[in-house]
Amino acid sequence: MIELGPTVKISKFLLQYGKPLRVIEMRKRMLFLLLVVGIGISAVGRAQEKKPGDKDDVIRVATQLVDVPIAVQSSTGTPLRGLKNDDFTLYEDGNKQQIVDFSATSAPFEVALLLDTSGSTRSDLQLIQHAAVNFVNSLRPGDRVAILAFNTDHKDNQTVAVSEVLAGLTDNRIALKNAIDNMKTSFGTPYYDSLLQVVDKVFRDRPTEEFRGRRALVALTDGVDSTSVIDFPEAKEKLEKAGIISFFIKVDTREFFENGLLGDCQTATHFSPAQIKRYYRSFGSKANPEKAVTFCQLGEFERLAVSKKLYEIADSEMAQLAKNSGGRVFPVGDLGDARSAFKSVADEIGTKYTLGYYSSNDKRDGTYRKIKVEIKGLPAGTQVRAREGYTAPAN
Repeated sequence: MIELGPTVKISKFLLQYGKPLRVIEMRKRMLFLLLVVGIGISAVGRAQEKKPGDKDDVIRVATQLVDVPIAVQSSTGTPLRGLKNDDFTLYEDGNKQQIVDFSATSAPFEVALLLDTSGSTRSDLQLIQHAAVNFVNSLRPGDRVAILAFNTDHKDNQTVAVSEVLAGLTDNRIALKNAIDNMKTSFGTPYYDSLLQVVDKVFRDRPTEEFRGRRALVALTDGVDSTSVIDFPEAKEKLEKAGIISFFIKVDTREFFENGLLGDCQTATHFSPAQIKRYYRSFGSKANPEKAVTFCQLGEFERLAVSKKLYEIADSEMAQLAKNSGGRVFPVGDLGDARSAFKSVADEIGTKYTLGYYSSNDKRDGTYRKIKVEIKGLPAGTQVRAREGYTAPAN
């Protein structure tokens, strides 16, 4: 051990071991070493003295910001503008929450426009295109739109219906019109697959601050899927987890479809195997109806029963997505009415408020949390539609 004594002793030590360091430099290094050791000991001491719950020992964990889109309309359906943050009160599972973010109706939106170009719509493709172009043009400057539609592809020597993203999110109206003009038709309806594409492709990236909580699906469809790889629960979970507001322009194609079901099974319009399975699944596990595997095993009466049930399922699914997200279903008798329905959707998108809050329940338990919004001082008959809940993240 080296004795830190008089300078002469240190000098002799340095000379003995051939170290060409000056005494002053040696002292500086020793002082620096002692200082570092002292700081370390002090830090350890403070850490040992700290108790759980001390203010400077709090570790903040990122919490999910929950966005709640809201539409507020008078009893006559006129949007109510000019509401402020303080006008809203928000509850989660009955517990009042602190609103930390507020977007007024003037904030822009990102919209995934899904156009069902299958089945009975093939002969009305131009009507769909004109209605879609008018919808895009009726949105506000700054709103961004993506276009999805169905097409026919060939895989393994078979003709299959596919869903395609024809244009990614953009505010370039010319590019969007070109995408709409180039739409094709399909001999099948991969509707559920297209819902998944809305989440996984169109809205794959996190929104910028400008569009956070202001993303919407607008779908022109009858909602009757025939060829998707996935099923509805998966698409529903993805859409709701992403917080996407769902609007549906529901086209009534049932009469046209059922007219094609009757007659000789070789020439009639067929159900897909997936549709037949969906029909039988609707009875639940306790029921035990006689099951047909192919379309030709179905009599005409049962064909109509299957069709009725498929349209009921589609109506229920669209209503679920719209209600849970704060969106809406706009029924239309035929595609000729789609233009006015699109205008109603555009008007509502342009008058949405968005609230944001961090849940006071910080458990990451994967449970469903109910949301309720109240607004002060509104006249009787005012309609308020908001996101009804969300699923908390799980560990």
